[in-house]
Amino acid sequence: MLGDSDRLYPLAAGADIDDLIRRGGRTALLEAGETGLAQAAPGPAADDVRLLPPLHPASIRDSVSFEAHIEGVRKSQEGAHDPVPEQWYAAPCFYFTNPHAGLGASDDVERFPGSQQFDLELEVGVVYGAHGRNLTAQEAAAGIVGYTIFNDWSGRDILRIEGRLPFGFFKGKDGAHTLGPYLVTADELEPYKTADGLLDLTMRAWINGELLGEDSLANCAFTFEELISHASRGESVAPGDLLASGTCHRGCLAEIWGRAGEQIPKPLVPGDVVTLEVEASAGLATGSSIRPHAPHPGGQTRPAQGTAALSGPLRRGSQWLPAVAW
Repeated sequence: MLGDSDRLYPLAAGADIDDLIRRGGRTALLEAGETGLAQAAPGPAADDVRLLPPLHPASIRDSVSFEAHIEGVRKSQEGAHDPVPEQWYAAPCFYFTNPHAGLGASDDVERFPGSQQFDLELEVGVVYGAHGRNLTAQEAAAGIVGYTIFNDWSGRDILRIEGRLPFGFFKGKDGAHTLGPYLVTADELEPYKTADGLLDLTMRAWINGELLGEDSLANCAFTFEELISHASRGESVAPGDLLASGTCHRGCLAEIWGRAGEQIPKPLVPGDVVTLEVEASAGLATGSSIRPHAPHPGGQTRPAQGTAALSGPLRRGSQWLPAVAW
């Protein structure tokens, strides 16, 4: 947790965000935060630690819910010039991706092996905190824990090949995704809700300090409640599941390439720095550097000696809840 003094506070011994979500969803998180702030002594400053992802999702479903995005990406990836298919408007579509490939908001990301057309994806993910099946959108709303930035890094050249196969995406998507830095509880974003139930949050992406694009999350074709409801049709959703909005307009390079008819701006290369922001006042921002892929990928990346690694805080107003103690 982070108080007004910008000092981190620990949760109770043995408590973490994943476990709290499984045991009691958003209510358990908020109760743990209030208890910790009241009882714990302050720890290090937030700027002195490396924040890991705010949670380890039980599963990840990533949707494609922005019309402008799919229009541009279909042009660059498929050479399509026809309208968006009617089926896209009928119900949310999504794919499952690797829940074990999470990176913290400021962690470097390896460019995927074999990819020379590496790309970012600016999205928002909703974290679910209840068990459900065949839910209505209204029923789904009760289980929402909160929201975080989600960036499923993409190898566009690999995806172009995989898109011609009957199995969906795999190695062009599953190598890494960035989460965080914060998990913002649903109650904090209620003031941003539109009459249609969408979240009117400004989303921005930069590459090396230059603005790539800006959009509103309210331009999403489906509410998060509708995404959860559709995902639960004939199957179960569970605590810790993450469902992502899909990439916003101008939230990736491929959409811009499709509209321009050429790869300008160029694909991401090692040394580039990507910064993503969702409504700064809501406390969502992330920055990642690109590095070459490791020729012999091995074990887990560890923080440098002498630094502290914390799971990304959950933000509630001026209070943030880190998932583990340092």
